Amino acid sequence: MNDRRAARAMVGLLWVVVLLNYLDRQVVFSLFPLLRGDLKLSDAQLGLVSSSFLWVYGLASPLAGYISDRLGHRRVILFSLVIWSAVTALTGLARTFGELILARAAMGLSEACYIPAAMAFLSAHHSDSTRARAIGLHQSGIYLGIVIGGAGGGWMGEHYGWRPVFYLLGGVGVAYGLLLTRLLRGPARAAPPERPGFWRTARGLFAAKGFRIVLAVFALTSLANWLVYTWLPLFLYERFQMSLAGAGFASTFYVQAMAVTGILGGGWVSDVWSRGQPKARIWVQSAGLALAGPFLVLSASASTPLVLYFALVAFGLGRGIYDSNVMPVLCRLVRDDQRATAYGLMNFAGVMVGGVSAYAGGLVKSTVGLAGAMQAGGVLILLCAALILWTPQPAGAEAEALAH
Repeated sequence: MNDRRAARAMVGLLWVVVLLNYLDRQVVFSLFPLLRGDLKLSDAQLGLVSSSFLWVYGLASPLAGYISDRLGHRRVILFSLVIWSAVTALTGLARTFGELILARAAMGLSEACYIPAAMAFLSAHHSDSTRARAIGLHQSGIYLGIVIGGAGGGWMGEHYGWRPVFYLLGGVGVAYGLLLTRLLRGPARAAPPERPGFWRTARGLFAAKGFRIVLAVFALTSLANWLVYTWLPLFLYERFQMSLAGAGFASTFYVQAMAVTGILGGGWVSDVWSRGQPKARIWVQSAGLALAGPFLVLSASASTPLVLYFALVAFGLGRGIYDSNVMPVLCRLVRDDQRATAYGLMNFAGVMVGGVSAYAGGLVKSTVGLAGAMQAGGVLILLCAALILWTPQPAGAEAEALAH
């Protein structure tokens, strides 16, 4: 198998992994009404079910990325997949709120290792001319995982209860992880002779203005995204009196289907445009956020399902365009032996504020309402469209060295 075919094969293999990653974390939100009734949970406790995962995931992400840069991305990918899948299966055994929180926290710890390692692994197999498309194809698995987790989880929960959902997903993940130990291959980049410690690496990353801006935008957009991920199914269930399956489908399909279009289209445009314009990827990201923000505001105020679906389609398209270039932009700012660490730091920032927003959604549900919280998130995304334009890009020999 030549290098180009091998690089494509790695995208396909990891596409399944990231699909399982987001399916396992997302499915619980469509099961909220069942969990609330079976375990006698309040709205604030439901918010903590999401937040417990996010906060542990966020706290573990920087060190997980650093460990991946040190120990090897392939090894960390396999370890993460098998462990989080086993934890998913165990979630179905939860009998109390405390046990459910413990399971979600354990899932956050194990899943934190995957995304930084996978992003760095794929970036090492693709040059700057194809990197956004490769990352985009991989990220499309995220969106499909969210859709299946929302719609499929809601349907299965209605027919079989919430526990079998976790048993099934966990078993599939463990089986695929064992298969992947024989299939996941590829040349590894040579390690530098000396590696600085974690804190020295982190200080070096934060010293760069470009990295600080990219991280801030990633965190602020994550705040809005996790509010939508966590509370949109319940928002639709209560506002439009949808069924569990209907709310799970509507809250995920329209956003994620168009996000796939956005991430693939945005990746292709930026790969081509960036050959002659160094800031093309930044401009593509800004355009995506400028589209997503206003339509998230509209989705929160929609009075009919038709208007809601139109707004969610536009929001998903814009978000996908932004997402398509997160890692390619990072690759133009950070050396290849520090990319997993850098992405781990971004994950930390993103999910920590995401955990706050998920919990806050439950707290403000009875006052400003979920609609008001989503509108605030849309305004925040629109502000990020302007902030991202301030990202400086390296030029000349430095840019050429980072691109490969």
